[in-house]
Amino acid sequence: MNGMDIYNTFLPHTDPDASLAFYRDVLGFEVRLDVGQGTMRWITVAPKGSATGIVLHPPAVDPGITEDERRTIAEMMAKGTYATIVLSTPTLDEDFDRIAGAGAEVVQEPTDQPYGLRDAAFRDPAGNQVRLNQAG
Repeated sequence: MNGMDIYNTFLPHTDPDASLAFYRDVLGFEVRLDVGQGTMRWITVAPKGSATGIVLHPPAVDPGITEDERRTIAEMMAKGTYATIVLSTPTLDEDFDRIAGAGAEVVQEPTDQPYGLRDAAFRDPAGNQVRLNQAG
């Protein structure tokens, strides 16, 4: 399948304005689309120039999800175990300091991993894990 690429990935939000502020104002992503109203908003954000976007969406709105599943999703989001995204940056330490300075919850400070990767991690306002890998 030549030419296939990732277009969007999805992360849930519990507060669209807080998530928008994190991805736009803290990470510096551009807003490509913002549809819906109140807490029922689907917001597409992306690094400037990236072909791939992140759709921030209300969790568990699928009518096929049971109430028990909704509770499980809410519990996992609260613990930070529901969703993860891994971003790449050539300036890990600078980005870490800027993001931590903006008040993001730090999960892991910049660390040289034994498998050759340097990375760090935060939680976004909905509890999703945002990992930063050192590029290059």
